[in-house]
Amino acid sequence: MKTKILGLILVGFTIFSNVSVQAADEKHQMSEEMKAKMAKAKELGTPGAEHAVLKAFEGDWVVTNKSWMKPDEKPMESSGTASMEWILDGRFLKQSFKGNWAGESFKGMGLIGYDKIKKEYISFWMDNMSTGVFQSTGQYDASTKTFKDSGHFSCPMPDERDKWFRTEWKILNPNKHIYTMFTKDPDGKEFKSMELVYKRAK
Repeated sequence: MKTKILGLILVGFTIFSNVSVQAADEKHQMSEEMKAKMAKAKELGTPGAEHAVLKAFEGDWVVTNKSWMKPDEKPMESSGTASMEWILDGRFLKQSFKGNWAGESFKGMGLIGYDKIKKEYISFWMDNMSTGVFQSTGQYDASTKTFKDSGHFSCPMPDERDKWFRTEWKILNPNKHIYTMFTKDPDGKEFKSMELVYKRAK
């Protein structure tokens, strides 16, 4: 009887040991798989070559602005200054803008970065003349040194609450770049609605 009980105990211990070893192996395999996923996630969350292109905008700038409410009309002109600096360890470039528009004090803040998962540039703009934001996505054309994107913003006009726009942000040289925005008139025809010339502050 004792021999039988001992035998059952040994069998149980052997089964338990095999199950434990198998579970440990599976846990080890999952751990390696998780390590690979974490490594990939870290790579996708780390700034890369696409972010490096944005370094052309870093620094302090003097800005002149022309804006059009309607196609072919005389533009309103204004001026301001902009400062662009990296935040979140180089993941986003933040623009702080101060100037005037239509005779009033104007302050704005913009963010631009690159989403390595979606493989596109993402931009946001906020200012003291709106409670909404400009949101856009796009790509960089290395051949023309131009960022091209499009998106929507909350428009205060009653018949244009969710307004479409697109932009071209062209690097002319290390000390000058031009930001151009296009929108559509009531008939759906595209026209240039804004042009900002950035010159590096001395």
